[in-house]
Amino acid sequence: MPDLTKIPVTVITGFLGAGKTTLIRHLMQNPQGRRLAILVNEFGTVGVDGDILKSCADANCPVENIVELANGCICCTVADDFIPTIEALMALPERPDHILIETSGLALPKPLLKAFDWPAIRSRITVDGVVALADAEAVAAGRFAPDPAAVAAQRAADDSLDHETPLSEVFEDQIACADIILLTKADLAGEAGLAAARAVIEAEVPRRLPILPMTDGSIDPRVILGLNAAAEDDLAARPSHHDGHDDHEHDDFASLVIDLAEVADPADLAARVQRLAREQNILRVKGHVAVAGKPMRLLLQAVGERVRQQFDRPWGSAPRRSQLVVIAEHHDIDEAAIRTVLGT
Repeated sequence: MPDLTKIPVTVITGFLGAGKTTLIRHLMQNPQGRRLAILVNEFGTVGVDGDILKSCADANCPVENIVELANGCICCTVADDFIPTIEALMALPERPDHILIETSGLALPKPLLKAFDWPAIRSRITVDGVVALADAEAVAAGRFAPDPAAVAAQRAADDSLDHETPLSEVFEDQIACADIILLTKADLAGEAGLAAARAVIEAEVPRRLPILPMTDGSIDPRVILGLNAAAEDDLAARPSHHDGHDDHEHDDFASLVIDLAEVADPADLAARVQRLAREQNILRVKGHVAVAGKPMRLLLQAVGERVRQQFDRPWGSAPRRSQLVVIAEHHDIDEAAIRTVLGT
């Protein structure tokens, strides 16, 4: 029976040189029984090289579980790069227990979170948490990035980056999107530097967040993994300087809720859902169905023509209500035709 549990994803953000790769290496060495997969997003040859992480591969995170994308912002290339890569990681022979995403040092994390709402993956994956790394010494000194020259070189190397966005705004967007903030290189900053950096961050974060010191990427994985934040459903609490004027709203899609009578034959329903994908370009169908004579609720999840069904729990005292959510591009939502195929 397929495992329909959502795979948790931790997004690790922070400027180039803040220590993202060092943290991921530490998590690879201390997986807490998890089988990991890693997606590294960089621009060209500038910044982190995925080979660094591949050299640390082991049984808990083999080489085939580590993917590097160097074609620009993964949210800007969702259909071509991000979704196929995530689907490939989820389809590995041994399904990963947790996926780590290392963003580019100049990436804005909120658009990436919006990508997790795409119909093709939303039902199978969730953002367990966003971890923002900040170089304590640099932040205390007002530089934000530990090596401004390297950041400038990275920015100049990629045409898709907004060269007019001040580094302070990128920094503020990164920490505003976070569930936890790690002050890296704490040993170099010292107590005074840590206090100064903490004061800068506390003045900018939109809500109270844990701010923890870290040296050499070493932190108990239990602190940052297993947050269950479902960050893709919590975007309003993560304000950005770029809210309302980016290209990541994904408003080309529409959904339709269809109520059904009790179903006598789940296989026939699955075939009808496959027809929707094949004949009407429906992207996603999901919902719960009452099956005649069965006390258990049937969970249906479909991505294109791939349909999965599983009895997940008894109806109990809840009303036996069959309801499916159908998702497609706006121009493919034809309610009458969808209802005809589903037999309503």
